Amino acid sequence: MASTTRSARSTAPRDGFRCGECGMTTVKWVGRCPECQAWGTVEEIGAPKPHTVKAGPVTTPARPIGQVDAATAKARPTGVPELDRVLGGGIVPGAVILLAGEPGVGKSTLLLEVAAAGASPDRPVLVVTGEESTAQVRLRADRIGAVAPDLYLAAETDLAAVLGHIEQVRPSLLVLDSVQTVASAQVDGVPGGVTQVREVSAALIRVAKERDLAVILVGHVTKDGSIAGPRVLEHLVDVVLQFEGDRHSPLRLVRAIKNRYGPTDEIGCFEMHDSGIRGLPDPSGLFLTRRTEPVSGTCVTVTLEGRRPLVCEVQALVAQSNLPQPRRATSGLDSSRVSMVMAVLERRGRVPLGKHDVFAATVGGVRLVDPAADLAVALAMATGTMDRPLPAAVVAFGEVGLAGEVRPVTGLNRRLSEAARLGFRTALVPRVAEGQEAPKVPDGMRIVEFADIADALATLHQMINR
Repeated sequence: MASTTRSARSTAPRDGFRCGECGMTTVKWVGRCPECQAWGTVEEIGAPKPHTVKAGPVTTPARPIGQVDAATAKARPTGVPELDRVLGGGIVPGAVILLAGEPGVGKSTLLLEVAAAGASPDRPVLVVTGEESTAQVRLRADRIGAVAPDLYLAAETDLAAVLGHIEQVRPSLLVLDSVQTVASAQVDGVPGGVTQVREVSAALIRVAKERDLAVILVGHVTKDGSIAGPRVLEHLVDVVLQFEGDRHSPLRLVRAIKNRYGPTDEIGCFEMHDSGIRGLPDPSGLFLTRRTEPVSGTCVTVTLEGRRPLVCEVQALVAQSNLPQPRRATSGLDSSRVSMVMAVLERRGRVPLGKHDVFAATVGGVRLVDPAADLAVALAMATGTMDRPLPAAVVAFGEVGLAGEVRPVTGLNRRLSEAARLGFRTALVPRVAEGQEAPKVPDGMRIVEFADIADALATLHQMINR
């Protein structure tokens, strides 16, 4: 009898705990998952019971792919060209889009303009807000001119009420601001928790696919900039957009992190002002300083944000330091990459930087992560050390390696064309390797090629002393 009892206990299901982020299981509850280091994602579960699933009736019979009508999945323009660029032409019916960004960056303002631009008698738009009242949203709409007769507003925090509004209005586009504020009474957990966010998102995705309803979910971000909530949310939605911007700068950028219907290498540029937010089809002028005479410690480069070339200015201030450990500070640049360029300059280019304070920054609040900006950073520091400016109308781009070599960059022809369009006449570029196609030099532009940082500095001295 004792052996029988012991065997029954060993086969009885035991409760456990599973992380909602990575799926790690444990026998006891912990506040922080030891695998993915996420807080508050470990929840109690029952031990999985083996079961079999029998074949059942299908909802729609399978058809050859050539007989599937793709017209229903054609993207519809939103009325905001910069957002259409990122989405790949517009919003696809039935698509679920997650737009995340820091508080105050302008997510609600942008989506309110999108809702007003897309509302029409045959395609009404429903905006559900869980953070503001309808009167507050109306005030913003009056300020930015986003009042449309077929734009409906509702303030709800209950999932069942949101679904009821969808049944009543039957919109073609639903904007939910935000997904962390809506909760379902059918599941436990506080609004914004892992369980509630997963349940709300799954219900809205199911409705979107059944009705061909386009849904835009506004998401919060954590203090490190990642999207708040379970990671599975990014897998469930069709498009993930990141809305970036500095509160002290009018520039806003929308990037596609995931896009099932278009490219993920495009960005949309916007400018925030008192009367709303507007697209910037040509934002290069925001990242340049307008001056009559060249200044030492500055260099212009061309970065590729997706497939769009942007002309940006890099500034460096090099000053003699009286401190035992010289100061280093960056703004808009990767600090580790700037430190690497400084080490290469001092070791391979013989530029004395060890006893100097070095400050490097970009103009206009843009953040440069393109390795092609390495050469511009190096030349800005070199001219700052010599206190001699680069000649006017000079642009430089190239990736700097630890051995001092200057490597070729992608999209060279697009960079040259954009620089020539804005009036630059000399381009300092890496030397093209044997077997590679020579760059197409625009009319009126001269290119100077070199292989390493020492050669680039020698060319710099010749240009300055000319």
